[in-house]
Amino acid sequence: MTAIYNGMPGDSNGELIWRKSQRSNANGQCVEVAKLPDGGAAVRNSRFTDGPALVFTKAEIEAFLGGVHDGDFDDLA
Repeated sequence: MTAIYNGMPGDSNGELIWRKSQRSNANGQCVEVAKLPDGGAAVRNSRFTDGPALVFTKAEIEAFLGGVHDGDFDDLA
């Protein structure tokens, strides 16, 4: 597997399976996520798939998703 690191080009690892929300804008203006082998996640801009991907550890992504489920970020929508 190609090295996975924060800021890697989003399209540099052909083994990652990228997906986006079913609520995605028809123009593709959303983010895509890919589960990493270590349980973490990578996030990229769906309009610029070759742009930098942000890489999060399993603990970081679990904390973020927990906050989403708890409504901690509802003021952003």
